[in-house]
This record gives sequence, C-alpha cells and structure tokens, in this order.
Amino acid sequence: MAIIGTLLKKGIKLRENLEQEYSSPIELQKRELKELMITASQTEFGKYYNFSEILKHFRKEDKGFYRLFKSSIPLHDYNKIYKDWWQLALKGAKNICWPGRVKYFALSSGTSEASSKYIPVTKEMTKAIQRTSIRQIISLSKYDLPAELFEAGILMIGGSTHLNKRGSYFEGDLTGIQAAGLPFWFQHFYKPGKKIARTRNWDAKLNEIVTKAKDWNIGIIVGVPAWIQILLEKIIVYHQLENIHEIWPNLRVYVHGGVSFDPYKKGFEKLLGRPIFYIETYLASEGFLAYQTVPKRKSMRLVLNNGIFYEFVPFDDKNFLPNGDVKPDVESFLIDEVEEGKEYAILLSTCAGAWRYLIGDVVKFVSVEESEIIITGRTKHFLSLCGEHLSVDNMNKAIELVADEMNIAVKEFTVAGIPFQNLFAHHWFIGTDDKVDKRLFKERLDFHLKALNDDYTVERSAALKEVIVDIFPVQIFYQWMESRGKVGGQNKFPRVMKSSMLDEWSNFLANLH
Repeated sequence: MAIIGTLLKKGIKLRENLEQEYSSPIELQKRELKELMITASQTEFGKYYNFSEILKHFRKEDKGFYRLFKSSIPLHDYNKIYKDWWQLALKGAKNICWPGRVKYFALSSGTSEASSKYIPVTKEMTKAIQRTSIRQIISLSKYDLPAELFEAGILMIGGSTHLNKRGSYFEGDLTGIQAAGLPFWFQHFYKPGKKIARTRNWDAKLNEIVTKAKDWNIGIIVGVPAWIQILLEKIIVYHQLENIHEIWPNLRVYVHGGVSFDPYKKGFEKLLGRPIFYIETYLASEGFLAYQTVPKRKSMRLVLNNGIFYEFVPFDDKNFLPNGDVKPDVESFLIDEVEEGKEYAILLSTCAGAWRYLIGDVVKFVSVEESEIIITGRTKHFLSLCGEHLSVDNMNKAIELVADEMNIAVKEFTVAGIPFQNLFAHHWFIGTDDKVDKRLFKERLDFHLKALNDDYTVERSAALKEVIVDIFPVQIFYQWMESRGKVGGQNKFPRVMKSSMLDEWSNFLANLH
C-alpha cells in the first residue's frame, strides 16, 4: 500500500472540498474585473481610459459598470494592443498596462500568423497559472485513480527553460517560462527535470528523455498530442517495448490542449498497454482559461476567479467579416448573458495587462450553469469561401470518423480553400503513414462533412464544386514545421491554410521532389 500516495490523495480531496466556490459566476467575474481595474488604475492604460471613473459604477447592483467599461475601452486584437501599448513594455517602460516592468514575454505565433507575437507574462500571471494548475491536480480526486499515481512523476513536454535575454526582458515559450519558475515542492514530481528542460535543441531534448525514460516512474504526461506521440514512439523503439506501459506501468493520465485530441486518439492508443484518462486543458499564452473537471465529459470549466475577466462576442456575420476579422462596434456579453449551444469569440482582460483582448478562439457553452465550454475553432481558422461555414470542430470530427471507418491513423491534416473552375474547392492535405485509398477517403470525408454541416451540404451542390485530397507521410508535416523553426514544445500544425502561409506550404511541397 502506497501510504504517502494515499495521504496525498486524501489531502487533495480535503483541499478540493475547501476550495469549492459558492458564488455565482457573474459575482465572481464582477469581483475579478474590479480587482484587475483597481490594480491597473494608475498604469498608463488605466489613466488613459479613466479606470477610476469606471470603478465608481461597481458600487451599484446593476450592470452599469459593464456598460461603461465596454463603451470606454475599445476591443483590441493583438496588432492593436501591441502597437498602442505592449511595444512600450517590450522596450522596458514601466506601468504600461500592468504595474511594474514586464520581465517575461511569451513568444506565440498561434497557428495563423507568420511572425511571432510577444505576449506579456507578469509575475501575477505566472502565479495565477500555477494556482489553476494546482486546482486541476486537485480535480483528479474525482477520477478513479490508484494512490500510486500521486507518488509518480509528471512528464511535461514544452519549450526550453533556457530563455533568451533581450535587454530588459526574457523571451521564450510560455511552458518554458512556467517550468523555469516551478515551486520547490513540485520539483520532486517534475520530469524531465531542470537540466534536460533547459535544452534548446528539440531533437537533443527528445533523445535525452528517451534515454532516461527507464529511470522514471511516470503517472501523468502533459503536452501537445503530436509531439507526445512522437516521443512515446521513440521510447518504445529505443527500449524495444511492446507498449509504453511496459516501462511506465503507473501511467494513468494524459493532459492535453491546444488542438483537438480526437484525430490523434486512434494512433495514440496503439502505444498504450491499458486505457488511460484523457484530460483537456485550455492553457494559452495569455493565461490558463479552463480545464476538464469531470471524467469522460469533454467540456472544460472556465476559471472565473483567478486573474481573468471574460467577455463573449457572438461568432456570426453581424460581428465578424468573412476573413475572420472582427467588425467595429461588436456586441459583447457577460458570463450570465451567454446561451448554450451558441458560438462565441472570447475577449480577455487579465493580470498580465490584456484589456478586452480578442484571443482568437471560438467556444461553445455546453452548460451555462457550470460555465462549461468546448473549443470549436479559431476566428480565422474556418472555411467560408461561399457560405459553407466549415469550422475546425467539423473538420476534426469528420477526420476522426473517416479514420475510424478506414481503420487508419491520421496524425496531421490541413485544408485550404482554392479557386476551381471559376468557383471554389477545398484542398485537403492528410498526414498518415498507413496505406490509404485516396478516392475512398475523399468520398467518406465529403459524406461526413455533409452530415455535420448543413451549410456545407448546400454549397457542395452550388459554389463548392470539388473536394481534393492528397495523402502525405506524417514526417512531411513535421519537416515543414522544422523549416519554419516551429518544432516541438507547444507548436501546432495549422488546420486551415490561408494567404501567405498557403503559398509557403505549397512551395515546400513542390520542392520535395
């Protein structure tokens, strides 16, 4: 009997009970916004937008505070807030959007931009992410897990903790920034450990982890699906295993986020010796927004009382242009005003100095009462050349269904909208190492997309004249990522190719032979 593990598990259950929230979502959020604005009231941003005046309206019971807040402060996408404010903090200026000087900036290109974004990471945000991470660990007490799990290590695969010094600040991947500042009590559980985590070369880091894997007792793995799958495959080959549980018998949980896990699941499970729990998280460079709290429920609960204030913009033609850009004067709603089943783009105001910031993700509420969401895509990661309104959620589900039907593992894919015979077509690029009948794949993909999306069905008989499918080895996708300096860590392959990125991808494929 693992006594230490049992005590830890009991302690976790006790802490979870103590941390139960009794306030309504809107009261938690109102308090969060008030605290954020009080803290930032004397910053340049706070003075420019007169936070002191807005704060006076929090005394009333109605929503006057929010009406004044959104009428006073414009919505910001990255380009706007960087140009107007964050670039000053990047140059070392103090008290721009948050008190003090920003010491860390997370480099984030997302999956739709060619150049890196610099997202401020304050000490308050670092602590907030740590607190939410602990709350997620606490939620494991709801799962049927053995006590031994709570003695095992947690393998976290992310960016290097060796950050780049740039004048007054350090830059790097958010996971590297967070791992560099892990609390001392967590060091015992954290793998691959400080030394390997500092390694900048991705292949070298993987090889070190592969070599050391036999020495570790891993119970939880955290990371982006594509790179975790590559790592597990390497470990199995190197140590001549049948499956990963031969070396890590206590592996019970895989924590993932950033992209839908569904297309990866079939290939992933071939590497396992027994079923494990899959837990989804919503950790972005701008903050830790949500995590899955209940076993086998795919939705994630928003974190409403830890440094983030949310607003929700209906993701529709009224608020967004066909290319995904947001229109001026959009309508936005509070947490108690959203509707279940409706898609929203998220605005964030945070303890890292984001204010009414369009993060670019689109979510759908599956439970308003429990503030539970699923991510359905990105504001610019959808296809609507002629009104088909094809979301990433549709794409992921269709790929999963086709892969199951054909008994293949599709590890990567992307799709582009292209001109075709004076009208339009969708060009799919599928990454799999299995033998595939391309004609059948196209037929079944088109079938499932029609079943999932009525608008797509209509346009397939009108302006969307063709579906083109090309099959490539998975390694081709990773080689392209490497050519762009986007290997490993939190880097994800884009699900939709547009504009210059599509040209870059097409040129890469053309030069393969």
